[in-house]
Amino acid sequence: MNRVVAVVGMCGSGKSVATDLFVANNWEKVYFGGVTLDTLKERDMEITPDNERTIREELREKYGQAAYAVKLLPKIKELLLAGNVVADGLYSWSEYKYLQENLEGALTILCIISDRKSRYGRLENRPVRPLSAGEATGRDIAEIENLEKGGPIAIADHYIVNNGTKEDLESQVMEYIRSLD
Repeated sequence: MNRVVAVVGMCGSGKSVATDLFVANNWEKVYFGGVTLDTLKERDMEITPDNERTIREELREKYGQAAYAVKLLPKIKELLLAGNVVADGLYSWSEYKYLQENLEGALTILCIISDRKSRYGRLENRPVRPLSAGEATGRDIAEIENLEKGGPIAIADHYIVNNGTKEDLESQVMEYIRSLD
């Protein structure tokens, strides 16, 4: 049976690095954040932390806390027919419950955790959409308070601690991917 592994964690924890390794191992990728970026482009809005937060919260207000999962479920199911799928960016408890109910036992949650100092350092130095410590703090608070982000992190099936090097993270993720075979 093909499976969906949703990679969860706070911003800057290493979700994208982990997801890229799944893709490199022939998993198909669904990027939840792509819904936000596509909406910003459709509205001809600049990609900024404030605009991204506005769109995330607006979509969830309009479609419910499971909005992103509802929008992406058809694509996930289509990809699942052909192979394994990695989902980058599942945020809310409602999204988790929605996918759990609609993927018939195929969903597994992998959480990448990292201390705040490490995450904020990565976010300040990342080449795409960098965030200052203040912006990262604001995003953390907004995601915890407004987007139910803690639920999927708390209930994950497997945890990887990412407080070391990128190579350390890659090694742990590869070990996890191999364990799924």
